[in-house]
Amino acid sequence: MKVRIAPSLLAADFARLAEAVAVAERAGAELLHVDVMDGHFVPNLTIGPPVVAALRKVTRLPLDVHLMIESPESTLARYIDAGADWISVHVEATRHLNRCLDAIRRGGARAGAAINPGTPTGALDAVSRDLDYAVVMSVNPGAGGQAFIASSIAKVERVAREAKASGHRFVIEVDGGVGPDNAGALAAAGAEILVAGTAVYGETDPSAAVARLREAALGGVKA
Repeated sequence: MKVRIAPSLLAADFARLAEAVAVAERAGAELLHVDVMDGHFVPNLTIGPPVVAALRKVTRLPLDVHLMIESPESTLARYIDAGADWISVHVEATRHLNRCLDAIRRGGARAGAAINPGTPTGALDAVSRDLDYAVVMSVNPGAGGQAFIASSIAKVERVAREAKASGHRFVIEVDGGVGPDNAGALAAAGAEILVAGTAVYGETDPSAAVARLREAALGGVKA
């Protein structure tokens, strides 16, 4: 199993996003994680489709757009048109999760569902056949730099176990507080994409930081 590293632009300098993208590319990241917050589903307000479109112009890396917004079905088309390659919506944010996932896939992007720390893994059961990936939040969404919730490792294991039992293969992504100290355990539990914000952009050498994350994750896979 290969583990991919997705630097989160939420931890980058928003005035220098093109430079942050270039840093991720030089570091060998496989995806770019883009957090969209609406000030309602989560307290903070970040970016929207125009910024996603601008990012699309400066990188060939897949854009992993994480919609932390209420009623995502109303704006999905705009993110697809902006060039998002992966789009995840929160199960807690919509009454129409299947409809959202279908719209994402029909738009040509990979469809994901995210669950908050307090949401049971069973919330994914009804949509498992419609998922390309699931996002396990290992912090409460809405702000970067939070401490990792240790019970998230067991939660990743449950998601992996339940996905296998359902017969529907999807990728597991973990977002929040990820660093070299927990990357190995997360990979061993079944995580295949690790989103890292401050663990990359908060370091003086982001390329070395990505290498440390990848090495730690590889150690977990081999364990």
